[in-house]
Amino acid sequence: MAATFTAGQAVLLDSRRQAAVTAQARLRVQPFQAVYANATQHRRGELQAQQRRATVARAAVLDAPEAEAESEFEEEGFEERVVQVRRVTKVVKGGKQLSFRAVVVVGDSNGTVGVGCDSAKEVAQAVRKAVTDAKRNLISVPLSRSNSFPHRFEAEFKAAKVMLRPAAEGTGVIAGGAVRVVLELAGVKNGFGKQLGSGNPLNNARATIEGLRSMRTFSQISAMRDIPVAELMGRQW
Repeated sequence: MAATFTAGQAVLLDSRRQAAVTAQARLRVQPFQAVYANATQHRRGELQAQQRRATVARAAVLDAPEAEAESEFEEEGFEERVVQVRRVTKVVKGGKQLSFRAVVVVGDSNGTVGVGCDSAKEVAQAVRKAVTDAKRNLISVPLSRSNSFPHRFEAEFKAAKVMLRPAAEGTGVIAGGAVRVVLELAGVKNGFGKQLGSGNPLNNARATIEGLRSMRTFSQISAMRDIPVAELMGRQW
């Protein structure tokens, strides 16, 4: 004798059958999902490892010349001083990029000096890049017998204005800020320096560099004009 069900019982039976079919389907699919997830995670780990290896190799390639240059630079007797480290921000489409800017002065205290400026995401890297930039922009400074300036000069760089004036033996370097650092590393032992314009250390350092680059000694001027030094100085003997 066939069993009879009411409408409510038939609906309940159909829902139970559908739930059983869905559970069986999930049981069949779950192993494949687990395998796919494991494979995806493994592939992601391999990609991250490759990226790390590529980053390390790139850093080694980039740092090798700088390390060699730094060793040669130290052997030549140059000294470096950090004038300023500032946190700077660059506004881009996705937001703001934070980095650090370093201003470094390098010199041998014997007539050679340079100023460098560069930025990076880390302070140490910014200083290293600034040192490399300064080594690329070294200048020769003409010094008198008293290790002072050959003559007075007023140099300008953008909003910065610097006055440089020679001094007698035993005076020392009377200057402040970035001007003093540049003069000391240039080998100036006696001289006056005064910042007359902006107080920006970078601009004042570069203004000092421009002033030192523009100075000339009597011998250099006599060679340029092709006249004796005595005649240039107004001497008749």
